[in-house]
Amino acid sequence: MHCLKYGKIIITLLVVTTSLGIDSTSLIEIDFGQKIIPPTPKFQGTFAETHEHETIANRIKSWRKTDKQNIWELSGLYEGDIMTTEEDEIKNGLIKTAFRWPGGVVPYYIKEEDFDEEDIEVIKNAIEDYHQNTCIRFRPYEKSDIDYITIEAKSSGCWSLVGRHDRGQVVNLQNPGCVQHGVIVHELMHALGFYHQQSAADRDEWVAINWENIKPGREHNFNKYDNRTVTDYGIGYDYDSIMHYSSYAFSKNGEPTITPKKKNVKLGQRKELSEKDTLKLREMYKEECGKREMNGTAGNNSMDDISIEWILSKKL
Repeated sequence: MHCLKYGKIIITLLVVTTSLGIDSTSLIEIDFGQKIIPPTPKFQGTFAETHEHETIANRIKSWRKTDKQNIWELSGLYEGDIMTTEEDEIKNGLIKTAFRWPGGVVPYYIKEEDFDEEDIEVIKNAIEDYHQNTCIRFRPYEKSDIDYITIEAKSSGCWSLVGRHDRGQVVNLQNPGCVQHGVIVHELMHALGFYHQQSAADRDEWVAINWENIKPGREHNFNKYDNRTVTDYGIGYDYDSIMHYSSYAFSKNGEPTITPKKKNVKLGQRKELSEKDTLKLREMYKEECGKREMNGTAGNNSMDDISIEWILSKKL
């Protein structure tokens, strides 16, 4: 599968370079199969001593698509799947520009020993969703990158930090379990700077929290952020967001913990970016993406196209 994809890139490069009058034979020296391995990410994840890795891993493995809870809600971290650091007080959100990826470009590295070819294809398809629907561009890690994400399956659970962090960070996809299209899209949204939808300052206008149904000790997962920390960019609350909790998140008795105030509405989904997710992401990154477009870097099309431009820029 990957050989075919690399072959496609080689053919496209020959056409592009020939049209530019560049000696295409020099490209034969490029090893498309070779990947640059980044340093160990600074932010690999810090777990409490009481974190039950084995229990969580078993929950993730046994999760089924018919389950009422989202799989990422089972990861045992803050709000289920948000990894925090010693420097993170859970107060840096969407409004803080320092946590955005410059130019809307995210260098990434897939730890291939943790996944088979089919898994890697699922990961790349999730990345492609961002390329097709937003101005965000993921490209392979290169040596000059200081900030990047490493996608791996070293730990239990499906989790990510929120926003960009200095000197590398992990997006963890327990395997088997977390390598699903919607799960990957969800975790990458965290890495891009998004918290969960029901944490919005105005959430009480849209949903009711049924505190009596929440597992003891998990109430903090339903905290709200003030509007100085997070923003919806004027787009509004989104019942359909891939970042919304399920109705049964952290339920102790099988009863709903969140109830929509609007009738005939389902909370969240596990498939893809919603229309409002896409709009919020575009608003959040329009300035960064604008800088990139002014500089003429990182293309606007598919993952193959951005790889071509990236390789050409290095060769030329």
